[in-house]
Amino acid sequence: MLIPRKSNSTPELKLTNLDKVYWPKEKYTKGDLLEYYDKMAPFILPYLKDRPMTLHRFPNGIDEAGFYQKNVGPNLPRWVPTLVVKHSKEKVPYLTIPDKKTLLFAVNLGCVDLNPFNSRIQSLDYPDYLVLDLDPENIAFKYVVEVAQTIHEILEAEKIPNYCKTSGSRGMHIYIPLQAKYPYEIVKEFARLLARLAHEQIPQITSLERHPSKRKKKVYIDFLQNNFGQTVASPYSVRPKPGATVSTPLDWKEVKVGLDPGDFTIKNMIQRTKKKGDLFKGVLGKGINIPKIVKKLENGL
Repeated sequence: MLIPRKSNSTPELKLTNLDKVYWPKEKYTKGDLLEYYDKMAPFILPYLKDRPMTLHRFPNGIDEAGFYQKNVGPNLPRWVPTLVVKHSKEKVPYLTIPDKKTLLFAVNLGCVDLNPFNSRIQSLDYPDYLVLDLDPENIAFKYVVEVAQTIHEILEAEKIPNYCKTSGSRGMHIYIPLQAKYPYEIVKEFARLLARLAHEQIPQITSLERHPSKRKKKVYIDFLQNNFGQTVASPYSVRPKPGATVSTPLDWKEVKVGLDPGDFTIKNMIQRTKKKGDLFKGVLGKGINIPKIVKKLENGL
Protein backbone atom coordinates (compact mmCIF):
# COMPACT_ATOMS: atom_id res chain seq x y z
CA MET A 1 0.00 0.00 0.00
CA LEU A 2 1.56 3.28 -1.15
CA ILE A 3 1.09 6.16 1.27
CA PRO A 4 1.50 9.49 -0.55
CA ARG A 5 2.20 11.91 2.30
CA LYS A 6 0.65 15.00 0.79
CA SER A 7 0.99 18.56 1.94
CA ASN A 8 -0.95 21.63 0.91
CA SER A 9 2.25 23.65 0.71
CA THR A 10 5.14 23.28 -1.74
CA PRO A 11 7.57 20.77 -0.23
CA GLU A 12 10.81 22.22 0.98
CA LEU A 13 14.06 20.29 1.11
CA LYS A 14 16.61 21.60 3.53
CA LEU A 15 20.06 20.07 3.04
CA THR A 16 22.18 20.00 6.17
CA ASN A 17 25.81 19.68 7.26
CA LEU A 18 27.16 20.01 3.73
CA ASP A 19 30.73 20.50 4.99
CA LYS A 20 30.76 17.32 7.09
CA VAL A 21 33.59 15.10 5.89
CA TYR A 22 32.33 11.66 4.83
CA TRP A 23 35.60 10.37 3.33
CA PRO A 24 38.39 11.54 5.66
CA LYS A 25 41.30 10.39 3.49
CA GLU A 26 40.01 12.05 0.32
CA LYS A 27 38.34 14.94 2.21
CA TYR A 28 35.10 14.35 0.30
CA THR A 29 32.13 15.89 2.08
CA LYS A 30 28.42 15.27 2.38
CA GLY A 31 28.02 18.18 -0.02
CA ASP A 32 30.16 16.37 -2.60
CA LEU A 33 27.94 13.31 -2.25
CA LEU A 34 24.75 15.34 -2.66
CA GLU A 35 26.20 17.10 -5.71
CA TYR A 36 27.01 13.73 -7.30
CA TYR A 37 23.47 12.41 -6.81
CA ASP A 38 21.97 15.69 -7.97
CA LYS A 39 23.85 15.46 -11.28
CA MET A 40 23.42 11.69 -11.68
CA ALA A 41 19.69 11.66 -10.86
CA PRO A 42 18.57 11.10 -14.50
CA PHE A 43 20.70 7.96 -14.67
CA ILE A 44 19.95 6.49 -11.26
CA LEU A 45 16.24 7.27 -10.80
CA PRO A 46 14.96 4.64 -13.29
CA TYR A 47 16.47 1.98 -10.99
CA LEU A 48 14.93 3.46 -7.84
CA LYS A 49 11.47 4.59 -8.91
CA ASP A 50 8.53 2.63 -7.44
CA ARG A 51 10.81 0.40 -5.34
CA PRO A 52 10.94 0.04 -1.56
CA MET A 53 14.36 1.19 -0.35
CA THR A 54 16.59 -0.26 2.34
CA LEU A 55 18.48 2.75 3.65
CA HIS A 56 22.20 2.37 4.41
CA ARG A 57 23.10 5.36 6.55
CA PHE A 58 26.50 6.76 7.52
CA PRO A 59 25.65 10.03 9.28
CA ASN A 60 29.20 10.39 10.62
CA GLY A 61 31.07 9.34 7.50
CA ILE A 62 32.37 6.02 6.22
CA ASP A 63 35.01 5.49 8.92
CA GLU A 64 32.31 4.99 11.54
CA ALA A 65 29.86 2.11 11.56
CA GLY A 66 26.83 2.69 9.43
CA PHE A 67 23.45 1.04 9.84
CA TYR A 68 20.66 -0.35 7.70
CA GLN A 69 17.14 1.00 8.06
CA LYS A 70 14.01 -0.47 6.55
CA ASN A 71 11.29 0.90 8.81
CA VAL A 72 11.22 4.68 8.29
CA GLY A 73 8.40 5.21 10.77
CA PRO A 74 5.75 7.94 10.76
CA ASN A 75 7.90 11.05 11.21
CA LEU A 76 8.96 11.80 7.64
CA PRO A 77 7.88 15.03 5.94
CA ARG A 78 4.36 14.67 4.56
CA TRP A 79 5.55 14.95 0.95
CA VAL A 80 7.87 11.93 1.22
CA PRO A 81 6.13 8.75 -0.05
CA THR A 82 6.42 5.44 1.78
CA LEU A 83 5.26 1.94 1.01
CA VAL A 84 4.01 -0.54 3.60
CA VAL A 85 5.35 -3.99 2.73
CA LYS A 86 4.02 -7.10 4.42
CA HIS A 87 6.75 -9.51 5.49
CA SER A 88 6.08 -12.85 7.18
CA LYS A 89 5.90 -11.45 10.71
CA GLU A 90 5.40 -7.71 10.32
CA LYS A 91 4.36 -4.79 8.15
CA VAL A 92 7.21 -2.40 7.36
CA PRO A 93 6.93 1.14 5.97
CA TYR A 94 9.76 1.67 3.45
CA LEU A 95 10.89 4.90 1.86
CA THR A 96 10.34 5.15 -1.90
CA ILE A 97 12.19 7.48 -4.26
CA PRO A 98 10.07 8.74 -7.19
CA ASP A 99 12.07 11.88 -8.01
CA LYS A 100 15.24 13.87 -7.48
CA LYS A 101 13.91 15.73 -4.45
CA THR A 102 13.24 12.48 -2.57
CA LEU A 103 16.59 11.09 -3.72
CA LEU A 104 18.40 14.05 -2.19
CA PHE A 105 16.24 13.75 0.93
CA ALA A 106 17.47 10.16 1.39
CA VAL A 107 21.10 11.13 0.79
CA ASN A 108 20.74 13.99 3.24
CA LEU A 109 19.80 11.39 5.88
CA GLY A 110 23.33 10.02 5.47
CA CYS A 111 22.63 7.37 2.83
CA VAL A 112 25.80 6.79 0.86
CA ASP A 113 24.59 3.86 -1.22
CA LEU A 114 21.04 3.17 -2.39
CA ASN A 115 19.55 -0.31 -2.10
CA PRO A 116 16.23 -0.88 -3.90
CA PHE A 117 14.04 -3.99 -4.05
CA ASN A 118 14.34 -6.06 -7.23
CA SER A 119 10.61 -5.52 -7.75
CA ARG A 120 8.33 -2.50 -8.05
CA ILE A 121 5.18 -1.42 -6.22
CA GLN A 122 3.03 -2.46 -9.20
CA SER A 123 4.27 -6.09 -9.07
CA LEU A 124 5.93 -6.51 -5.69
CA ASP A 125 6.13 -10.32 -5.82
CA TYR A 126 7.60 -10.35 -9.33
CA PRO A 127 11.18 -9.06 -9.73
CA ASP A 128 12.18 -7.06 -12.79
CA TYR A 129 15.54 -8.78 -13.01
CA LEU A 130 17.66 -11.64 -11.72
CA VAL A 131 20.92 -10.84 -9.89
CA LEU A 132 24.06 -12.96 -9.55
CA ASP A 133 26.35 -11.41 -6.96
CA LEU A 134 30.02 -12.38 -7.35
CA ASP A 135 31.57 -12.04 -3.91
CA PRO A 136 35.30 -12.86 -3.55
CA GLU A 137 36.62 -14.30 -0.29
CA ASN A 138 40.35 -13.59 0.05
CA ILE A 139 41.01 -13.97 -3.66
CA ALA A 140 42.27 -11.49 -6.28
CA PHE A 141 39.81 -9.48 -8.36
CA LYS A 142 41.12 -11.02 -11.59
CA TYR A 143 39.32 -14.21 -10.56
CA VAL A 144 36.05 -12.28 -10.16
CA VAL A 145 36.58 -11.16 -13.75
CA GLU A 146 37.15 -14.78 -14.83
CA VAL A 147 33.94 -15.91 -13.14
CA ALA A 148 32.00 -13.04 -14.74
CA GLN A 149 33.38 -13.97 -18.17
CA THR A 150 32.39 -17.61 -17.65
CA ILE A 151 28.82 -16.70 -16.68
CA HIS A 152 28.65 -14.29 -19.62
CA GLU A 153 29.69 -17.08 -22.01
CA ILE A 154 27.04 -19.43 -20.60
CA LEU A 155 24.34 -16.79 -20.99
CA GLU A 156 25.44 -15.70 -24.45
CA ALA A 157 25.38 -19.32 -25.64
CA GLU A 158 21.69 -19.44 -24.67
CA LYS A 159 21.02 -15.97 -26.11
CA ILE A 160 20.11 -14.68 -22.65
CA PRO A 161 20.58 -10.89 -22.39
CA ASN A 162 22.91 -10.04 -19.53
CA TYR A 163 24.43 -6.92 -18.04
CA CYS A 164 27.36 -6.45 -15.70
CA LYS A 165 28.40 -3.83 -13.17
CA THR A 166 30.99 -3.47 -10.48
CA SER A 167 29.57 -3.71 -6.99
CA GLY A 168 31.61 -0.65 -6.07
CA SER A 169 33.35 -2.82 -3.52
CA ARG A 170 35.19 -6.13 -4.06
CA GLY A 171 32.79 -7.90 -6.40
CA MET A 172 30.60 -7.71 -9.46
CA HIS A 173 26.89 -8.05 -10.23
CA ILE A 174 25.38 -9.71 -13.30
CA TYR A 175 21.74 -8.90 -14.11
CA ILE A 176 19.24 -10.63 -16.41
CA PRO A 177 16.03 -8.77 -17.39
CA LEU A 178 12.78 -10.52 -16.46
CA GLN A 179 10.09 -7.85 -17.00
CA ALA A 180 8.26 -8.94 -13.81
CA LYS A 181 7.02 -12.18 -15.36
CA TYR A 182 7.97 -14.67 -12.63
CA PRO A 183 7.70 -14.83 -8.83
CA TYR A 184 10.80 -14.66 -6.66
CA GLU A 185 10.94 -18.39 -5.95
CA ILE A 186 11.13 -19.32 -9.64
CA VAL A 187 13.72 -16.62 -10.26
CA LYS A 188 15.85 -17.82 -7.35
CA GLU A 189 15.80 -21.41 -8.59
CA PHE A 190 16.80 -20.29 -12.08
CA ALA A 191 19.63 -18.25 -10.56
CA ARG A 192 20.68 -21.34 -8.59
CA LEU A 193 20.84 -23.33 -11.84
CA LEU A 194 23.00 -20.68 -13.53
CA ALA A 195 25.31 -20.50 -10.51
CA ARG A 196 25.69 -24.29 -10.55
CA LEU A 197 26.50 -24.35 -14.27
CA ALA A 198 29.23 -21.75 -13.76
CA HIS A 199 30.59 -23.54 -10.68
CA GLU A 200 30.82 -26.81 -12.60
CA GLN A 201 32.98 -25.12 -15.23
CA ILE A 202 35.42 -23.47 -12.81
CA PRO A 203 35.11 -25.24 -9.43
CA GLN A 204 38.68 -24.37 -8.50
CA ILE A 205 37.87 -20.67 -8.06
CA THR A 206 34.12 -20.62 -7.31
CA SER A 207 31.89 -21.66 -4.43
CA LEU A 208 28.19 -21.98 -3.76
CA GLU A 209 28.80 -22.18 0.00
CA ARG A 210 27.01 -19.44 1.88
CA HIS A 211 29.33 -19.33 4.91
CA PRO A 212 32.56 -17.34 4.28
CA SER A 213 34.73 -19.81 6.21
CA LYS A 214 33.75 -22.54 3.74
CA ARG A 215 34.72 -20.55 0.65
CA LYS A 216 38.16 -19.18 1.41
CA LYS A 217 40.10 -18.15 -1.68
CA LYS A 218 37.01 -18.62 -3.84
CA VAL A 219 34.47 -16.39 -5.56
CA TYR A 220 31.03 -16.98 -4.04
CA ILE A 221 28.30 -16.97 -6.69
CA ASP A 222 25.43 -15.66 -4.60
CA PHE A 223 22.05 -16.51 -6.11
CA LEU A 224 20.17 -15.81 -2.86
CA GLN A 225 19.99 -12.11 -3.68
CA ASN A 226 16.84 -13.16 -5.55
CA ASN A 227 14.82 -13.68 -2.37
CA PHE A 228 11.96 -11.28 -1.66
CA GLY A 229 13.25 -8.24 0.19
CA GLN A 230 16.94 -8.75 -0.61
CA THR A 231 18.71 -5.71 -1.98
CA VAL A 232 22.01 -4.80 -3.62
CA ALA A 233 23.45 -1.39 -4.38
CA SER A 234 21.76 0.11 -7.43
CA PRO A 235 23.56 1.03 -10.64
CA TYR A 236 25.44 4.34 -10.20
CA SER A 237 25.20 4.08 -6.41
CA VAL A 238 28.15 5.43 -4.43
CA ARG A 239 29.62 2.96 -1.94
CA PRO A 240 30.95 3.67 1.58
CA LYS A 241 34.44 2.61 0.50
CA PRO A 242 37.81 4.35 0.14
CA GLY A 243 37.89 6.59 -2.92
CA ALA A 244 34.09 6.99 -3.00
CA THR A 245 33.75 4.21 -5.55
CA VAL A 246 30.59 3.79 -7.61
CA SER A 247 28.70 0.64 -8.61
CA THR A 248 29.35 1.07 -12.30
CA PRO A 249 27.65 -0.51 -15.33
CA LEU A 250 30.21 -1.92 -17.73
CA ASP A 251 30.47 -2.80 -21.38
CA TRP A 252 31.35 -6.51 -21.49
CA LYS A 253 34.48 -5.55 -23.45
CA GLU A 254 35.69 -3.84 -20.27
CA VAL A 255 35.36 -7.05 -18.24
CA LYS A 256 38.91 -8.31 -18.65
CA VAL A 257 42.12 -8.73 -16.68
CA GLY A 258 43.24 -5.33 -15.47
CA LEU A 259 39.73 -4.13 -14.63
CA ASP A 260 39.87 -2.28 -11.30
CA PRO A 261 36.64 -1.32 -9.48
CA GLY A 262 38.58 1.45 -7.77
CA ASP A 263 38.84 3.30 -11.09
CA PHE A 264 35.15 4.26 -11.00
CA THR A 265 34.36 7.03 -8.50
CA ILE A 266 32.19 10.07 -7.90
CA LYS A 267 34.93 12.13 -9.52
CA ASN A 268 34.72 10.54 -12.98
CA MET A 269 31.29 8.91 -13.20
CA ILE A 270 29.46 11.94 -14.58
CA GLN A 271 31.97 12.26 -17.41
CA ARG A 272 31.79 8.52 -18.07
CA THR A 273 28.01 8.52 -18.44
CA LYS A 274 28.17 11.54 -20.76
CA LYS A 275 30.47 9.51 -22.98
CA LYS A 276 28.90 6.04 -22.75
CA GLY A 277 25.29 6.72 -21.81
CA ASP A 278 23.40 4.24 -19.64
CA LEU A 279 24.92 0.82 -20.33
CA PHE A 280 22.41 -0.82 -17.98
CA LYS A 281 19.09 0.34 -19.42
CA GLY A 282 18.41 -3.05 -21.05
CA VAL A 283 17.98 -4.52 -17.56
CA LEU A 284 14.55 -2.85 -17.42
CA GLY A 285 13.68 -4.02 -20.92
CA LYS A 286 12.20 -7.17 -22.43
CA GLY A 287 12.34 -10.22 -20.18
CA ILE A 288 13.37 -13.80 -20.94
CA ASN A 289 11.35 -17.02 -21.11
CA ILE A 290 12.63 -18.99 -18.10
CA PRO A 291 10.76 -22.31 -18.70
CA LYS A 292 11.95 -22.46 -22.31
CA ILE A 293 15.57 -21.77 -21.31
CA VAL A 294 15.51 -24.25 -18.42
CA LYS A 295 14.16 -26.99 -20.71
CA LYS A 296 16.93 -26.31 -23.21
CA LEU A 297 19.62 -26.27 -20.53
CA GLU A 298 18.38 -29.50 -18.95
CA ASN A 299 18.36 -31.22 -22.33
CA GLY A 300 21.99 -30.21 -22.72
CA LEU A 301 23.05 -31.55 -19.33
